[in-house]
Parts: sequence; C-alpha cells; structure tokens
Amino acid sequence: MTSPLTTRRRALQTGVAGIAAVLASPKFVFPDQNDDEDLVPFLNMPRTGPNRLDWETLGEWITPQDQVFSVQHYGIPEVKPEEFKLEITGLVERPKTLTIDDIRGLPKKDQLMTLECSGNGAGKGFMNAIYNSKWTGTPLIPLLEECGIRKDAKEIVFIGVDRKEETLRTGTERELKIEVPFGRSMSIEDVMAKQPLVAHLRNDEPLELRNGAPLRLIVPGWYGIANVKWLTRIEVRDTRYMGRYMARDYVTVRGEKRGGEVVFVETSVNKMNLKSIVARVTRRETVGGLVPTKAYGAVWSDGTDIAKIEVKIDDGDWRQAKLDAEPRDKFCWTFFSIDLGKLKPGKHTVVSRAIDANGRVQPSQEDDEIALKKTYWEAYQQWPREIELEA
Repeated sequence: MTSPLTTRRRALQTGVAGIAAVLASPKFVFPDQNDDEDLVPFLNMPRTGPNRLDWETLGEWITPQDQVFSVQHYGIPEVKPEEFKLEITGLVERPKTLTIDDIRGLPKKDQLMTLECSGNGAGKGFMNAIYNSKWTGTPLIPLLEECGIRKDAKEIVFIGVDRKEETLRTGTERELKIEVPFGRSMSIEDVMAKQPLVAHLRNDEPLELRNGAPLRLIVPGWYGIANVKWLTRIEVRDTRYMGRYMARDYVTVRGEKRGGEVVFVETSVNKMNLKSIVARVTRRETVGGLVPTKAYGAVWSDGTDIAKIEVKIDDGDWRQAKLDAEPRDKFCWTFFSIDLGKLKPGKHTVVSRAIDANGRVQPSQEDDEIALKKTYWEAYQQWPREIELEA
C-alpha cells in the first residue's frame, strides 16, 4: 500500500491553502439575493424542526450547529472521553490502541464536506438532513501504514461504540439474538481513493455527542451512513463485512430493464449521487400585473465536478442558472441562482436539475432509475417545488 497511499497524501498537502481561501470567503449563502426580495413560501411543506437544515432561512455556507441533523440507529451511547480508546486491529503487523489525546496530537488535516443522509429527499417531511462542514482530524491512511497492513487484507471495517440486540437467521428454524455494534466497511481501494479522516473537530469546535463525539469517520463524497460515529475500532479483514447496515439495511433495490423484463438488483448505499434542489424562491413588488421572481438553490455530488444547473418553470423550457463562483470546494455543495422573470399571479411549479462533468443528468421521478427503485434510500430525484404568487 505504501507507494500509492503516500503519493495521494502528498497531493492532499497541497490543498491546505485552498481550504483556507474557501473559509475566508463571504459566509452569506446567496450573494445575488437583495434586500428588496421577499420570501415566497413553498406550498404543502411542513416547517423545519430543530436540528434540521432550514433551507428558507439558511444564511451561511458552513451550516450552523443548530441546523445540523443527526441520525443514529442504536441510540446515542454514553461516552466518557477520558476513557475512550480507538483500537486498530485485525490483519495488521503492529496493532495500535490510541486515546483521544493521542489522536489530537497526531498530524491534522481539514476536510470541507457536505454530509447528507441517503434518505434525505424521500418525502416532504425529510428534505433537510444535510449540512456543510469543515472537519478536522488525522488522516486514516498514515495510521494504517504505521500499523502495517498485511498483503491478504481486503476490507477495512469501522465499528462504533453504539450497540443493540439484533435477531439474525441461523439457517435453521432457530433465531439467534445477539448484541452487535454498529459497523460499516470500505474496500482498501475505496479507502485509498476517498482518503477518509478520523475527525474530532467540526468547524474548529469539539464534536457534539449526537454527531459522534469524541471521534468519527469522515468519508468525502459518501452518504452519512458510511461516516461512522463514536468510532472505537478499525478492523482490517480479508473477508466481506456483512453487518446489518451493510448487507441487510441501507441496501438499495432497483429495477433494471433488460430486454423485455425488469431485473431487480441490490446494491449497498455508499457514494453520494448528483443532486440539486430549489432552496428558496423570492419576489419583488408586482409590476404591470406581473411578479418579478427569482429562485435560489444548491447542488452537490460525490466530488464529481458540476457542469451546469438548469431550472424549469411549469411546463416551460429548461434554463441555465448561475453557479456561485465562491465559496467552492470539491466535496461541498455549490449554490446557484436564476432570475425567473415576471410571472403571472397564481400557482407555479419550480424544479431544478444538475448536470455533471461526465454528462450525467439528475433524473426525474419518472425516469427508470428512480421509478423502478423500491427502497427509501438514495433519494436524489428532481424535486418540484410549488409556490403561489399573489398580485
């Protein structure tokens, strides 16, 4: 592993100045929004609750803590930082056990990243499980190199403190009830490509317990489920890890048309999909019976460059929106705006779609990859927004 990992680490070191420049950029989310614009509320949308992103009032590119979501499947564990340890074990020549103070003393790296729950956007009541952060911690790969990964290793498993009793099949009529920890895994190739971070700070502040304190995994460009919270063990294995949240849950079931039939395929949720959303619509005073209207939104991906963003009103043509020049970073959302012109009073539908550098287009709800998807996760379809303009 040494040669390719070391090469990638050198490349990362050149990006530190870029991060500092991004953080020095203006905090205001939509720089093209003016003081004389009034917010137009979306129709039939529930208001945002606590600890969730409020798209209509969001005022910073880096999300404030009170708008940061948290999801946990085995509850929030009790963790005492003074007793906390991270174990690196399995197929390594030199296993390690580190305290949180040991980790804080290791070389630091910042990672700007938008973190999204893979179910975000699955319904009107769950469109706000996403946030943007600067994470700080120590890179994972040097830790693994110091431990000496064996040649027969294939996967890295990340285990959290949180645990729960699960009921498993045994292949017989008997069911097995056993307490298991939360875990996710990555192939060694994915670890090399994504350069995960073992993080203990968010926006220069210690992590909150609900967000994984004192230590969590950060995987740029992968959905939240892969960013294991309360990280306490890293295990190197030569076999596939098949915990509940790799093999049985957070598995996308999608139909694929092959000839004259639909074949269903199951895939594990990992990298984030290309996605955009109209975050807010504004208006000015009515002129000549028409309402000057603008739309603002956000677009993000797994790190693949965004080529353009398009917006459509009702049954009109797609029109290209303006991507904000800054702030920008590879694994973070980019904000956009578009002047929708003067619209007639009444109800309208506004929708956006993203197109990346590879020519991939964000699908609509009617496209096969969304229409034939049978599970909740990877909800990256276009999301039409309904508004009503008063004269």
